[in-house]
Amino acid sequence: MPPTDLLTTTPARRTARTAPAPAGRDPFIDVLRVFGMVLVVLQHWSIPLLSFADGRISTGNALATGNAWMITWISQVMPLVFFAGGAANAISRRNAARRGDATPAWLAARLRRLAWPVVPLAAVWLPLPHLLLALGVPEQPVLTASRLAGQLLWFLAIYLVAVAATTPMLRLNMVYGWRVPAALAAGAVAVDVLRFTSGLDVAGLPNIALVWLAVHQLGFLYADGRLGRPWVLALGGYGLGAALVAFGPYPLSMIGMPGAVSNMAPPTVALLAVGVGQIGLALALRRWIVSFAEWPGVSRALGWAGDRMMTLYLWHMSALFVIVSVVVVGLGISTPEPGTPAWLSGWPHWLLMLALAMWPLLRGFARFETPPASGPYTGGTVRVLVAAALVGLGLLTLTVTGFVPGIAPLAGAGAIAAGLALTRSSRSPRGTSPGSPGMPVSRPGERAGGLRVSSAR
Repeated sequence: MPPTDLLTTTPARRTARTAPAPAGRDPFIDVLRVFGMVLVVLQHWSIPLLSFADGRISTGNALATGNAWMITWISQVMPLVFFAGGAANAISRRNAARRGDATPAWLAARLRRLAWPVVPLAAVWLPLPHLLLALGVPEQPVLTASRLAGQLLWFLAIYLVAVAATTPMLRLNMVYGWRVPAALAAGAVAVDVLRFTSGLDVAGLPNIALVWLAVHQLGFLYADGRLGRPWVLALGGYGLGAALVAFGPYPLSMIGMPGAVSNMAPPTVALLAVGVGQIGLALALRRWIVSFAEWPGVSRALGWAGDRMMTLYLWHMSALFVIVSVVVVGLGISTPEPGTPAWLSGWPHWLLMLALAMWPLLRGFARFETPPASGPYTGGTVRVLVAAALVGLGLLTLTVTGFVPGIAPLAGAGAIAAGLALTRSSRSPRGTSPGSPGMPVSRPGERAGGLRVSSAR
């Protein structure tokens, strides 16, 4: 069977009581994507414990107190985001294959949608620390904000790997099905054994690929209609996660906590197990989720939010820095003790201020979720892989260094710009329409490298 057929053929065997995901809009995946990103933002806005004294800002984590770690078993939704991305990429790539679009053209279009929203972020944050320091703002808060503004890009760097691997991983999925994520999970177990027996966190770095690709691969199975028995997945995933933290070396929290081993950086098998539990729970509720998403008001809200999710993700920490600079640094108001009446009563007002700060950022930068129109990509496989490598290297550099003044952030932004330049092609030949085979044009509802599947290509 030719490779293209492997991408376009639906598997004959399906788990009972499931069906393949729609070839176009899937409201279930839309909801997971929006829910995941909104919950990430709410968590980032809600957990910081902040105070300012002697020119330095101190930070803490509200979820590090008491039994608040339990919240992270739901609020750590990055597994759901990668799962939704896997389903979207499977649908998009197969639709492109049916139209005759080659993998390089599909990947170039996907890469542009993924990296283009980062351009305005870099354009603002590269000069901003220099300007603030020149205006006399204390150095430590400026450097802290500059560093954190870039750390968010870890997600795009890893997701780019998943996007680049979509075509070969789809072929493996069509032949081996469940054995692919099972093999990735087995590799993650081996990595964790090495990490915890050696005591070296660096030994766990391969799990950055193994864990997230395993969850992404489950999205392929969902797109095929091969994810049945959702309650088995939910109970099995959460049950295994509970056993691992109870009897293994894994911490209770699914997000990193100060002074503790992290289940997130790098990801562990415990996080993978909880992620499988989350996916199973979401699938068990799928019928109600889809019904809710089809309400007219909810559908419009999902459409509006779906077109702005990357902007919300990339800029929500900038909104936080604006409010912190006014309330914590300017007015000297520290975060109350978490869980106290002062904290609980102040939390809605805090979120309102952050939402008001976020609104102009959404209005100003959401337009960059759609990259400039480009002609059909004709550069070939090597060129687009070089482009992906450059963008990935740039995102990784900014993840590590942030936008702290120096050469590294400039080099990282330059690598992203060079990668984007390699994805561009000549103008469309006269007579070629945006619907022609091989024409990787932007279409409504498909944003940011496949994180949304409305009108999936």
